[in-house]
Amino acid sequence: MKRRLTGAYLSSVISISLVLLLIGVASALILNAGRVSNYFKENVQISLLCAPSVQESEAAACAARIDSLPFVRSTELIGKAQGEKELREMLGDDFLSVFETAPIPVSINVGLKAEYVSADSLSHIIPLLQAYPEIEEVESRQSLVETLNRNLSGISLVLGIFIALLLFISFILIGNTVRLSLYSRRFTIHTMRLVGATRAFIRRPFIGSAVVQGLISGLLACAALAGALALVRRSFPQIFAVFTPEVLVAVALIVLGCGVLICMLATYFTVNKLALASEDSLYY
Repeated sequence: MKRRLTGAYLSSVISISLVLLLIGVASALILNAGRVSNYFKENVQISLLCAPSVQESEAAACAARIDSLPFVRSTELIGKAQGEKELREMLGDDFLSVFETAPIPVSINVGLKAEYVSADSLSHIIPLLQAYPEIEEVESRQSLVETLNRNLSGISLVLGIFIALLLFISFILIGNTVRLSLYSRRFTIHTMRLVGATRAFIRRPFIGSAVVQGLISGLLACAALAGALALVRRSFPQIFAVFTPEVLVAVALIVLGCGVLICMLATYFTVNKLALASEDSLYY
C-alpha cells in the first residue's frame, strides 16, 4: 500500500509539473508580448539614399543629426564600398561590370522606436527625413509596416485566446489530478471523521502535503522551462534577448504560486467533500 501511495504521489507530481510547464510558457508569452512586438517593429528600418554627390563624411554628419531626433532609435551609415559588396553578393559580379561608375550611393539605415512604427507616424516622419539636403530618396517600407502591425494585432488576439484556454485547461487538469490523488485516501478521511476529528483538523495535514506537492511540481516545471529557454537561447539568441532577468523571475514565481495555490484549493474543496460524504458513497 505504501508503495502504491508513493507511486500515485510521484505520478501526481509529474502530471502537475507538466501542466505547470504550460502555465510557465503561457506566462512568458504574456509578460513578453509587448517586448516581442517591439522587437519586430524595431527591426523594420527606413533606408535613406543620399544624392550621388554626397560624400561619406557629409552623410555621416547627416546621420548624426538624424540620430538625435526623438523618434529615431539608431542609425547606420552604409558606405559605397559596403553597398557594392552587398549588391555583389546578391546579384553577382557580372551585374556590376556593366556600370562605368559605381551605381551604389551612400545610404543611411534608420531604425525607429517601436511606438513610431505605424502608418500614421510614418506619414509625418518621412517628410522630415526628406527635408535633409543630403537625402535624395526615402524608402519607407510603409506597406511592410502596415502588414506587420496588422499581423501582430491578429497574432496577439489569437495568442490571447489560446493562452486563456490553456490556463483554464491547466487549472482543471491540476484540480482533477489532486482530486484523484485524494480520492485514494477517502477511507482515511472517513475514519478521521468517525473518531470525531473536525474538518479543519482533517484538512490540516492534507493542505500541508498539497503545499509541498505544489512546490516540488513548480520547481520541476521551472527546471524544465529553464532547459527549454536554454535551447531557445542557443538556437535564437536574438529572440532570447527579450527575456530579461526580471521577467524570468516573475515567470518562476507565477509557476510556483500557481502550483501551490491550485493544489491547496483543490485539496481544500476535495477534503471538505470527502469529509461530508456518506460511507456508502465512498464505494462508488
